[in-house]
Amino acid sequence: MSLPPGPRIPAALQMVRWSTKPLPFLAECRAEFGDTFTLNLAGFGRNIFTCDPDLIKQIYTSDPNVLLAGKGNDILEPLLGPNSVLILDGARHARQRKLMMPPFHGRRMKAYGQIIADATERSIADWPVGGEAIVHEATQTLSLEVILRAVFGIEEGGLSDAARIIGETTDAATALVLFFPFLQRDLGCWSPGGKLARAGERSDALIQAEIDRRRSHPDDARDDILSLLMAARDEDGAAMSDVELRDQLLTLLAAGHETTATALSWALHWVLREPRVLDALLAELDAAPDDPESISRLPYLTAACRETLRIIPVIPITVRYAAAPITLGGIDVPVGVRLAPCIHLLHQREDLYPEADVFRPERFLERKFRPHEFIPFGGGNRRCLGAAFAEYEMRIALAVILRMFVLELVDSKTVPVRRNLTLTPKGGTRVKVLSRR
Repeated sequence: MSLPPGPRIPAALQMVRWSTKPLPFLAECRAEFGDTFTLNLAGFGRNIFTCDPDLIKQIYTSDPNVLLAGKGNDILEPLLGPNSVLILDGARHARQRKLMMPPFHGRRMKAYGQIIADATERSIADWPVGGEAIVHEATQTLSLEVILRAVFGIEEGGLSDAARIIGETTDAATALVLFFPFLQRDLGCWSPGGKLARAGERSDALIQAEIDRRRSHPDDARDDILSLLMAARDEDGAAMSDVELRDQLLTLLAAGHETTATALSWALHWVLREPRVLDALLAELDAAPDDPESISRLPYLTAACRETLRIIPVIPITVRYAAAPITLGGIDVPVGVRLAPCIHLLHQREDLYPEADVFRPERFLERKFRPHEFIPFGGGNRRCLGAAFAEYEMRIALAVILRMFVLELVDSKTVPVRRNLTLTPKGGTRVKVLSRR
């Protein structure tokens, strides 16, 4: 059968709508064409978008050598480099992923709890009582500090320069630069491509200098992620090369901090928008111990963070590239077509999430959703490596903020806007700081 129907407007206009205001565009397409539709996006060809849970399950469980996630993520290569675990496929991806998994699980991940709590307190310490604060600015600061301390083990003295350089890199990777490759051409320091190139050079130099320093002064007592990755060996006893290390570290730094910062700013928006939810959270926090590990296990706090990730996901889709013909859900998919499980539309399905536009954490206490029904971190063998760490950080940071200040939302009608690939709250979630708790 032919590909699913989709809008007939020119591919360039479809790309403009997708890159600037994706959620209204997606909603219009689903209303007109149903759960599965085809977009023809200039520069990226035909893309089958779907929010059909059964088709999403088929996509995530299909042969990863046929549906390539790395090739589907190639939009990120100018930012993260060709060796990023997000860009690789096949045996190279499997090797890198296996080497990177240990730091994000079990006791190693939980060791970062106090780092998260301390970074959160510092990032909001100067919020003015009686004045206003922009949540996204603070969450960017705290998430970047957390990732720099956890990844590099950088202490106070070196944080500001490293944070500035990594921040410049992610700021240069705008949606326009990523979605329109012709803008990536380096036409000088004032061009979008030039800014991205210069920022990339500075971040590469920062990371390479730290790798060189570690190699010349090895310290077996260090337990930050860089040290663990440098010590990791595959089945053949081979370590990551410097180039591989650099791209994986930039992936963790650039992707990890921006997504978590955005999710946290959305969490504050939704919690403050719903007094019932705020009261329930505060009651749970008041009865809980102060240590980060205990806080991270609180059920209603966990549910509120998951409901945040459901109602407006930080990234609206995941992508697979068909490297060979494949039939899925009765659709004959030819080589070169991309398949896009649509996180946003899936999470808006009324049959899965009744009153889907209502922020209601209780739904995550009432039932357990299957892996292809709740996919804020993607799915299959490419589910985000840092998913557990991101949720852990989100829970602890949100709890610290709510325990420190009495806050009031300035604008309850905040809409999502593109920052790069992420959907951030317009205005960054502005809050009025009523008092300290």
